[in-house]
Amino acid sequence: MKPTLLVLAAGMGSRYGGLKQLDGLGPNGETIMDYSIYDAIRAGFGKVVFVIRHTFENDFREKIIPKYDKSIDVEVVFQELDSLPAGFKAPADRVKPWGTNHAIMMGEKAINEPFAVINADDFYGKESFQILADALNSMAGTKNNYCMVGYRLGNTLSESGHVSRGVCQTDANKKLTTVVEHYEVQRKNDTVIFKDQESGEYKTIDENLPVSMNMWGFTPDYFEHSNKDFKEFLQANADNIKAEYGIPTMVNKLIQSNTATIKVLDTPCKWFGVTYQEDRPSVVAKIHQLIQSGIYPSKLF
Repeated sequence: MKPTLLVLAAGMGSRYGGLKQLDGLGPNGETIMDYSIYDAIRAGFGKVVFVIRHTFENDFREKIIPKYDKSIDVEVVFQELDSLPAGFKAPADRVKPWGTNHAIMMGEKAINEPFAVINADDFYGKESFQILADALNSMAGTKNNYCMVGYRLGNTLSESGHVSRGVCQTDANKKLTTVVEHYEVQRKNDTVIFKDQESGEYKTIDENLPVSMNMWGFTPDYFEHSNKDFKEFLQANADNIKAEYGIPTMVNKLIQSNTATIKVLDTPCKWFGVTYQEDRPSVVAKIHQLIQSGIYPSKLF
């Protein structure tokens, strides 16, 4: 059975100011997400499941899905504030969604095979999808053995300003032990630096360290762990209207309790995205370069 790609796109409407403004960066108006799905198809994924919101469902079905439906099976699932287990209710004044791991949970009924998780608006690169597809194929029929694609820190920086990055620490077997958030990461004079939160000083950091860019590989038993843990999260955060149930929250618990392992897969790819508006021309140029070098056709779908 081919692996599935789960695309976290529920924040799309608000982040882009509505789908009508979904940013076309390729020569025929292709979005970053189009390149990810093209890469997933050629890496051997058999289905794409989009996590979206009901507020832009009609736009999404009209403008986005028709591009892909001749190339790969497509399903849509929904993440809403009230997508909660029985007996739980969202606080009346909560506005923010519940986070990325809650978004993953919405895919449970649509996914019965090993699956990848990506953000809709990050460019991950051809080789990353192949590396992840190969890992997912080897995970079929297993439980509690997950993976993530670890990007080399220096390949994930913005040319327009500093970024935050989750730096991965691993054991001798390349298994993830923890993810430590680093802030104000940037390149200065051929060196990568970050701001130490305790001292307030800038320190150098090895640009080859792996970082998480939210590209994960799981088997369906991950849903069981998440369903159980999410109830505990909701009980613990009943009064916290800003609490987010992110993927690192769940992953760290599974690692620390020795319930599951996460293998960190190295990729040579350069990640990019529009972190700052000033990044846009550079992203357009990088895509043009990839087309010129024959990695992508000028028209994807």
